[in-house]
Amino acid sequence: MRLWKVGWALGLAFAAAVLVAGGIFYGLVELLDFKEIDSTTKLDAKTLFELVKLSFGVVAGAGALVALVVAYRRQRVDEAGAHREATRLHTERFSQAIDKLGSDSPAVRLGGVHALAGLADDAPDDSLRQTCIDVLCAYLRLPFPPDPGNPPDNTSTEEQREAHQDKKDRHLALREVRHTILRLIGDHYRIPQGTHRSWQGCNLDLTGVTIDGDMDFRGATFSGGTVSFFRATFSGGMVSFTGATFSGSEISFDGSTFAGGKVSFDRAAFSGGTVSFDRAAFADGKVSFGDATFAGGKVSFGDATFAGHRVSFDDAEFSGGTVSFDDAEFSGGTVSFFGAAFSGGTVSFGHAAFSSGTVSFFRAAFSGGTVSFDRAAFADRTVSFGYATFSGGTVSFDRATGSIPPLR
Repeated sequence: MRLWKVGWALGLAFAAAVLVAGGIFYGLVELLDFKEIDSTTKLDAKTLFELVKLSFGVVAGAGALVALVVAYRRQRVDEAGAHREATRLHTERFSQAIDKLGSDSPAVRLGGVHALAGLADDAPDDSLRQTCIDVLCAYLRLPFPPDPGNPPDNTSTEEQREAHQDKKDRHLALREVRHTILRLIGDHYRIPQGTHRSWQGCNLDLTGVTIDGDMDFRGATFSGGTVSFFRATFSGGMVSFTGATFSGSEISFDGSTFAGGKVSFDRAAFSGGTVSFDRAAFADGKVSFGDATFAGGKVSFGDATFAGHRVSFDDAEFSGGTVSFDDAEFSGGTVSFFGAAFSGGTVSFGHAAFSSGTVSFFRAAFSGGTVSFDRAAFADRTVSFGYATFSGGTVSFDRATGSIPPLR
């Protein structure tokens, strides 16, 4: 809030005081059922003394009111000065951390990473915290030297072997810096929102990042901000959203490639917001939604390609919201809904192409909601409903083509 001129502040304060005093006086008059003033009563010494005391009381109250306004303004000015000083110190520390992050030495870069994370924790306001997080994410998006691979054969010279070993050591050291950033992001996002060091509600841009290490979002709550893994590559490690709550916010895995490792949404609760895997490629690794609850929001695998390994919705509960596989291509691997319970919401495979691989609803229970394969194209034995139970809900194959699976 910007401070008013002192004249306006005092004028408003006096006006408010007069209105309050008048209101109290009028209320007391009404409460005591006061009728009129006795004009015949003479002014004695006692009454005069009371009037003098009342006058001094009014003057003292006015003085106190002025002191209160001045003290308020001084407090606000002091707070603004303290904030400016905190911002100045933050900027100095930020510049030093950036210098470290740009060092040729991986060890110094690692120190810069921890310095930036600490700055984000101590930031005077949310915008400065977001700036620190943006820099850490930008570092992950920078080009990363590839693994030089196996050492040269015995025919190489000693100089060549040493040069190769130097490249290998630098690759591993810089990889450790990147893994440290991934670990710190996960640690801070798991801290409950509103507490010190929590980054929940901030934006996280990991567009195009290669994730070959662990990220731990277990128990995190995503109710604000945007988290983007757009065109990220998951080639190793474990990215865990186990037990996370999605009640708002937007998380994007659009165009991501799953070429190894595991991404876990086990026991996650989806009650709002959007989690998007549109145009993602599942070539290897595992993505698991085991025991997850879908009660609202949307999880989308639109135009995704399933060419290998496994995506699991085993024992998941679908009671609301939408899970969409529209226009997805199933050319290998397994998508499993083993033991899943469908009591509401929609799971859609509209226009999906099932050319190979398996989509299994083995022992699934359908008591409500809709599972739609409208306009899907089936090859033989790619979708199975073995031992599934149907007591309600709808499984639709409108205008589907190919070997439509029997419901049994």
